[in-house]
Amino acid sequence: MRSFEEDLQALFRHLCIDGIMTNLLKEVKQLKALILGGTGVISRQIVERGLMAGHEVAVFNRGTKRLPFAGDVEWIHGDKSDRAGFAKLMEGRRFDAVIDMISFNETDARSTVETFKHSAGQLIICSSVAVYKRPYRSNPIREDAEELFDNPVFGYAYEKAQMERYLQQVIREGELPVTIIRPSLTYGVGAANLGVLRQNYNIVHRIRSGKPLVMFGDGTTPWSFTFAPDLAKAFVGAIGNKRTFGQAYHATNEEVRVWNDLYLEFGRILGIEPNIVHIPSDLLIRANPGLFAHLYYEKGYSGLMDNAKVKRDIPSFEVAISLNEGLQMMLDWYEAEADKVDADKDALEDRLADLHAQWGRQMDALNV
Repeated sequence: MRSFEEDLQALFRHLCIDGIMTNLLKEVKQLKALILGGTGVISRQIVERGLMAGHEVAVFNRGTKRLPFAGDVEWIHGDKSDRAGFAKLMEGRRFDAVIDMISFNETDARSTVETFKHSAGQLIICSSVAVYKRPYRSNPIREDAEELFDNPVFGYAYEKAQMERYLQQVIREGELPVTIIRPSLTYGVGAANLGVLRQNYNIVHRIRSGKPLVMFGDGTTPWSFTFAPDLAKAFVGAIGNKRTFGQAYHATNEEVRVWNDLYLEFGRILGIEPNIVHIPSDLLIRANPGLFAHLYYEKGYSGLMDNAKVKRDIPSFEVAISLNEGLQMMLDWYEAEADKVDADKDALEDRLADLHAQWGRQMDALNV
């Protein structure tokens, strides 16, 4: 297969403008990038955008899912949790950038750093805005104003924060150029995290069936919902970008919404007004800590981020997908291949809505 530069040369020769071609190719640099993951909601978009940018892309994962990307991708199969096996598999390989989408704690990140510190030009690692300690110190939230989460009771945020503390040490010691990107709540094709109960297609099912949808709090917490094709621009824009070395960024949508809008916008697309009932997050977490902890510890606070830093250092990052457009994308995907009702979550949402109705009747009885 011809290289990206060869394709450009052929195009410009055809147009008889070899002089312009020469100048342009001086500015085009094809880099070799490895994505650890590569088939997740965000990482599949990073692969596609990396190919669009002309990079040579390799993907490492366990090989349980193979996606048809719009270009040639090298597939490397293995299990990153097998630390020794992972390091052995990467021996002799060199990459301009390694994008790690599958590290969730310090141990995971340490394995990546130890494996690539002598064979990669840069590590770009996916963290999360969950690492910010609540309540925030700034609004909209700025990276330089916030502290890292320090409460082990919310394991996801705590472990990601511990991972970042380790990476800051790597940055200080100069072992490897590191760029940290912190997504906020991000949706896209393949997502399993949409909705208060992460009920996904159930949202469409319940709106069409006239069933209530449970919202945490009063639904007016400000938020900006991000979609994976936009977020991928930040990761790919960081590849080989020395301005990002040693830096941490959040990269989010900036369309100001509130949480109720998630269901209301689905209703507008479907042409059906949803029935939303509101339950405090401190009660939801008692009903199912594993399912609702993220609401209580993270999403009950404003999710509006200041993107000035990422826009300054990664000019290619721009948000193009509105909430309406993104949810239409999700609906199209659901109806094409993911229109499955999660019966357990549907029953749980029914039960929560019934409890809400009972509380309402009890409150009515007090109004005498």
